[in-house]
Amino acid sequence: MFLQRRTPQLPTPEEALKGRPTPEFAVPSHHTVLGNQLLGPYPQGLEVADFALGCFWGAERKFWQTDGVWTTLVGYQGGYTENPAYEEVCSGLTGHTEAVRVVFDPKTVSYAELLKLFWESHDPTQGFRQGNDVGTQYRSAIYTHSPEQEAAVTASREAYQKVLTASGHSAIATEILPAEGRTFWPAEAYHQQYLDKNPAGYCGIGGTGVSCPIGVAPAGE
Repeated sequence: MFLQRRTPQLPTPEEALKGRPTPEFAVPSHHTVLGNQLLGPYPQGLEVADFALGCFWGAERKFWQTDGVWTTLVGYQGGYTENPAYEEVCSGLTGHTEAVRVVFDPKTVSYAELLKLFWESHDPTQGFRQGNDVGTQYRSAIYTHSPEQEAAVTASREAYQKVLTASGHSAIATEILPAEGRTFWPAEAYHQQYLDKNPAGYCGIGGTGVSCPIGVAPAGE
């Protein structure tokens, strides 16, 4: 049994579970809906985006339903434990988010459009929770793969904060950090495309109802 924290709180590196050098499970080779490879190698010209917006079951479906997305997979990111298992992440003792990796064709769907979907698909002001899902693993986060992605995230956050504030919402709490040094650990097979395998399964994804502007130039441009 894993200890559950009464009040969600991120562990320090010293408190975090140590994990293991190799995974305890295998990841499927292909996406059940899109048919493409989950772990790569990915075709030349595609880009990678990493998002965390609550329970990754519903979050992943939002992205695989988007034109221009080549593949999606769920996993754990932003914490300390190597090759974590789902139960460990849910204990709050790994520091990870429940994340979705999105591999997309920028000629068909822009990173800005994916950001719009990200912001509108959850409530980024809630801290360590999404709705009834409470825990550090449910926090909002974006892990960027380039300076261009970082600039786009900053611009979109500022634009969305303005409309959220005007609608009576509080400050965005989304964690925005480089993906470098924050390994994306793929989740167990049964989590991958969970809502395709279980169409009536739980989906805790829900936004604020506030539309996010897109096409905002990064500051200084």
